Amino acid sequence: MSAVARARVLLGVRFRAHGRDPRFGLDCVGLAGAAVGIEVPGGYALRTGDPAAIERALADAGLMPVIEAAAGDLLVLHAGPGQLHLAISTGGGIIHADARARRVVERPDVPWPVLSIWRR
Repeated sequence: MSAVARARVLLGVRFRAHGRDPRFGLDCVGLAGAAVGIEVPGGYALRTGDPAAIERALADAGLMPVIEAAAGDLLVLHAGPGQLHLAISTGGGIIHADARARRVVERPDVPWPVLSIWRR
């Protein structure tokens, strides 16, 4: 099953900060781990301005940086001041754990600047 297919299975799962189990809720890191199939950290700050730390963790998990996004790639996004966000590319939009909507959603676009793109 592709990363996009695994992410779509999780559409509607409730949002939960530091969530790792779809039965109880996921955050963007939990969704990324489930969709891409990587171990993800816990206990991180909800706000960070350090994309290099996230990118080191993704490289340590075996992902490779790429230049152009394809369906199933993991996007590191700049969602606001001091706020980084992870999402799964669908090829034109994203699937992400939306704190405002309080659930995992699919969008037809990428509403935030892309800082880096990672592929398994």
